[in-house]
Amino acid sequence: MRFLRLPKDRIVWLLLLVSLILYLADYFLFPRAEEIGFNFMSNVAFLPVYVLFVTLMIERVLKEREREAMIKKLNMVIGIFFSEVGSPLLRDLHDFYPDGHELSQKLGVTVRWRAEDYRAAREFLKQHEIRPDSRAGDLSALRAFLCEKKGVMLSLMENPNLLEHESFTDLLWAVFHLIEELQARRSLTGLPASDMDHLSGDMKRAHTYLLMEWLSYMAHLQKDYPYLFSLAVRMNPMNPQAHPEVT
Repeated sequence: MRFLRLPKDRIVWLLLLVSLILYLADYFLFPRAEEIGFNFMSNVAFLPVYVLFVTLMIERVLKEREREAMIKKLNMVIGIFFSEVGSPLLRDLHDFYPDGHELSQKLGVTVRWRAEDYRAAREFLKQHEIRPDSRAGDLSALRAFLCEKKGVMLSLMENPNLLEHESFTDLLWAVFHLIEELQARRSLTGLPASDMDHLSGDMKRAHTYLLMEWLSYMAHLQKDYPYLFSLAVRMNPMNPQAHPEVT
């Protein structure tokens, strides 16, 4: 440990001195100058290949560790989003479906779900066109909630790790756009049918991104954090009868 604390230039000279001493010891013990010279040149010739190999391996290991650390931090950010915004927003948006029974049934994540269940749920979202109706729920309450959480979302957007997660960034932009659309209107009552249809489209975009990311988040919790997954299942925002109590 003390050796590693030495200045780099001293370490270099020390290693060169040790190498010289070893070569001299080899020469005096086994006086074969030509063989020593041949071995030295062979080692020198192989040195660039060795340096290249070691450099590439170390670089790959370091990049993989950086990637794992970045993913871990990113998952923490996503967890904060769903805890503060995502899960409550899923519950609120579910009220805008005249018949959300099929959506609840297909996305009713349980502790028995496996990888194939998540794949089936994603395929359902890709093939099934979800159609929220902005007339079916309380737009004023939705606007109040999103405006309250706007500061949380702005702080999430400041995280540089989000640049590595394109789909989650698209989700935040979709939700931000929905907030701006709702804030831009002085009143959400008495709007023309065309404007209500426009708001339904904005809700559909945000909800689709939200559901896809929520499935990925639930799969991540089930794999890496079973205790968090247990609570997330009991508080499933797609289940109107969900409750935190363990029964």
